[in-house]
Amino acid sequence: MFNVESYRGTKENNYRLVIKQLAALLEGETNRIANLSNASALLNQFLDRTNWVGFYLIEDGELVLGPFQGLPACVRIPLGKGVCGTSAANKETMRIDDVHQFPGHIACDAASQSEIVVPIIKDGALFGVLDIDSPEKERFDEIDEKMLEEFISELVKFI
Repeated sequence: MFNVESYRGTKENNYRLVIKQLAALLEGETNRIANLSNASALLNQFLDRTNWVGFYLIEDGELVLGPFQGLPACVRIPLGKGVCGTSAANKETMRIDDVHQFPGHIACDAASQSEIVVPIIKDGALFGVLDIDSPEKERFDEIDEKMLEEFISELVKFI
């Protein structure tokens, strides 16, 4: 396994390498599900101290489970509900240090303690969200937030 701590550079530079790996991995492939699957697998391998990495995609006004790595998950999340639904409704990244303190948190995995959700906007419209959970409180910081937003900016080119 490779992860952010196993690279020799700074955390931000290590993320940049993963973003380059993403572009190389997806180059020439047009199937959205295949590309989202490989993106979730790449992040799951890169990130340590996480227990779920995946996507929820907008369908008929709600989020529906997409490609992911981790335990089975909630299949449908209404917009505005939980961290994913709130991030999607507001079209903004949400970094939650303690999910048990988030009103209306949807607990798909009882082991999850912190979460980061990045909305995916394609051609000005909500496409879905990237959702990452950790069994540790305060797992995600400002660098994770910034670089995961850049990861999504690169991914959007391939979906």
